[in-house]
Amino acid sequence: MSASQDTTSQQIPVTVLTGYLGSGKTTLLNRILTENHGQKYAVIVNEFGEIGIDNDLLVESDEEIFEMNNGCICCTVRGDLIRTVQNLMKRKGAFDAIIVETTGVADPAPVAQTFFMDDDVRAASKLDAVVAVVDARHVLQRLKDTEEAQDQIAFADVILLNKTDLVTKDELAVVEARIRAINPYAVCHHTERCAVDLKAVLDRGAFDLDRILSLDPHFLAHGHHDHECGPDCDHEHDHTHHGHDHSHDHECGPDCDHEHHHHDDDLHSVKSISLKAGDLDPELFFPWINQVTQIQGPNILRLKGIMALKGDPQRYVIQGVHMIVEGDHQRDWKDGEPRESRLVFIGRDLDWDMLKQSFEACVAQ
Repeated sequence: MSASQDTTSQQIPVTVLTGYLGSGKTTLLNRILTENHGQKYAVIVNEFGEIGIDNDLLVESDEEIFEMNNGCICCTVRGDLIRTVQNLMKRKGAFDAIIVETTGVADPAPVAQTFFMDDDVRAASKLDAVVAVVDARHVLQRLKDTEEAQDQIAFADVILLNKTDLVTKDELAVVEARIRAINPYAVCHHTERCAVDLKAVLDRGAFDLDRILSLDPHFLAHGHHDHECGPDCDHEHDHTHHGHDHSHDHECGPDCDHEHHHHDDDLHSVKSISLKAGDLDPELFFPWINQVTQIQGPNILRLKGIMALKGDPQRYVIQGVHMIVEGDHQRDWKDGEPRESRLVFIGRDLDWDMLKQSFEACVAQ
């Protein structure tokens, strides 16, 4: 990772779609492939059998790419995801965005990493968001059974809390609180049969990094969150805004007894850590983030942040999956915008105090 990497507007946004078996991913994929939403998506699936696309929806097919009659195309992973993406890229202009479906029990990390690792793929595409479809009725049991269900939620930038019609309002509140304990940063939509405006799910823009800046870590520790409501939402709204003065810039001393944001459960605890500072010294920050990800990488599910680097007029954004981190200049800091560095880790068994102290040691003098 270097401070000089550059993005181009030519990169095609990629959405990784994850969700446990039975969560409703197939319903969402079939909507994307069949509705007249005006966008052309390329959908990469693992197995056509899982999806159950009606043959009469297919316009033509070659070896692995099928065209749909709404302009979308669908292809199946044969062998290697990188090769499948490269084959798609030969059809430049045929689609606006790529959606990659992971298998129902898969850890989304290897799929996300693909879009960081291969130079050709990275030049042509950018990982836009990880979307998790969650079965409101069964997710609590899944979370007891399996780390993969936890990982899918921890990875997500957008969560579709689906099948909300199959649970009571109280049960739904418990489920959402549990999801928030694992990942307080994702945007959460309540859905039935994955009925959500596709614009709310796809092409979100670079992991919705600005959302990180809107969330106060002290509030996260006490369970407030943003719920994005659709037009038919009828649940009670809590108009608590993030960043009230009394809780901003909460510094924890050695005797601090407030809860840091984590959740101990039947498996390993997944916790989210938010770190904040002013301008950072790039000569200190880049070696530090590389070292942290090499040592803690297996435990880091996701990291993302917006950095203010000393002497740099632009915001520098970074994101990572396990040991792979990449960074880019995003845009100039705006007049009056506080130059603030904010870094978020979501992972297992992370040492909050060590990360906080070593991050603060990167502050520019």
